[in-house]
Amino acid sequence: MSNELDAGDHGPMKLLTTMFSSLQEKFHRDRSDRDSTLPRPTAPALVVTSARDQSHLFFEYLVVVSLRKKRGEGMYEPQITYQFPKLANMRCSQRAEEEKSLKAILLFCFPEGVNWAPLTEYASETFSFVLTEVDGSRRNGYCRRLLPSGKGARPPEAYCIISQVACFGLFSKIFDEVEKRRQISMAMIYPFMQSLREAPFPAPGNTVKIKSFIPESGTEVISLTRPLDSWLEHVDFRTLFRCLTDEEVLLVFASTVLERRIIFMADELSTLSQVLHAVAALLYPFTWQHTFISIVPSVLIDVVMAPTPYLLGVQKNKLDDVIDQSDVSVYGRIGDESTILPEKQQQELLQALCCRKDNSTSEELNKVVSDAFLSFFVKTVGHFPSHVKRRSGGEPGVFQIKSFCKASEPKGSRQFVKRFIQTQMFDLFIQEVERPPTQEGFFHQKIAEYQQSKKKEKAKRGWVRGLVV
Repeated sequence: MSNELDAGDHGPMKLLTTMFSSLQEKFHRDRSDRDSTLPRPTAPALVVTSARDQSHLFFEYLVVVSLRKKRGEGMYEPQITYQFPKLANMRCSQRAEEEKSLKAILLFCFPEGVNWAPLTEYASETFSFVLTEVDGSRRNGYCRRLLPSGKGARPPEAYCIISQVACFGLFSKIFDEVEKRRQISMAMIYPFMQSLREAPFPAPGNTVKIKSFIPESGTEVISLTRPLDSWLEHVDFRTLFRCLTDEEVLLVFASTVLERRIIFMADELSTLSQVLHAVAALLYPFTWQHTFISIVPSVLIDVVMAPTPYLLGVQKNKLDDVIDQSDVSVYGRIGDESTILPEKQQQELLQALCCRKDNSTSEELNKVVSDAFLSFFVKTVGHFPSHVKRRSGGEPGVFQIKSFCKASEPKGSRQFVKRFIQTQMFDLFIQEVERPPTQEGFFHQKIAEYQQSKKKEKAKRGWVRGLVV
């Protein structure tokens, strides 16, 4: 889907790299002598270079991140206190690569920083983030924060699973099982994760069953089902529409399609990650190509000053740190977004979104929402296949941009199309289209269905006119 701290060109990435390096220097300059032998975390800590192909596995590893009080300072810092499987089981080159990514995991598991106080109550929450490799591929981080069992005030701890699989709902259920076992004993987590790691990741729509033993309960069989629509399995639109009205969602969508800088603010980490991933999913079949950080750690808050497009999730207690950026689209601050989308398509989108039901399942809601926005792209830019001139001999095609713009129907959508074709997401999409044709995907199928419906409607109107005559 989207890349955390990933940019569309080297200039923005260099800026973010420099910014991250200086902030990390400030954050870690007061580490004790025992850490002096470890590599100092710099920007590459957010860029994973592992080339291992573990796409057939549920996950690569699980880490437990605990908050440890710093001596004499009254502040806490996150530390990894448990990992499965151990880095010692990896080759030296793999272990060095993972040490870098583990530094980044610490930041994302506790993005608030070092200011914590022991708690007696804490509602567990689940959120996600993305680690981007140097070759552009991605690994997903899923995190469940909870208050460990015990008496008295104590800081929360985080359980983080790193996986190449993008399926938030599935890993939320896995965390339910992890949390249940944690309340019994840390030792109960290991056999469950071992069984999960040995199980093959199911194909879309399929189910895998995991057997796990729990004292006093016996052997349990846990069923994990993967959604049929795999391109939506990392998304739940319910949180997005709980936070925003339909009209506000359209304003955010309008800003996103023109690749503007957008910050969404909320108190809960789970809300931030779910909303940001939902917003990115509205762009299908296009992909957000710029900086995407679903949860911005405190030490990286200066990323809001980057002059390039981004989608950021920032906790509300950092509002004062970003409010001075007057040219940034923060939720609740409206500019010309209401005039970006063609008026007719805006009304059609709102009508389509009204079809969702309050008691619908996540799959039903995802279908209603995704169909609405996919239909928008079909009607505004779905005529692109007719404007790709194919050459003989399997050579790449050439996109005829002028004829494409002139052919936009209705005419009211042409201004939007002229602006949208200037975005990087459209440019990269067309680059893929210009390559030698392969099997047509879901978007092409929807275009064909729409064009067929238009032909039938045109034939029907002609038949009715014939009857009248």
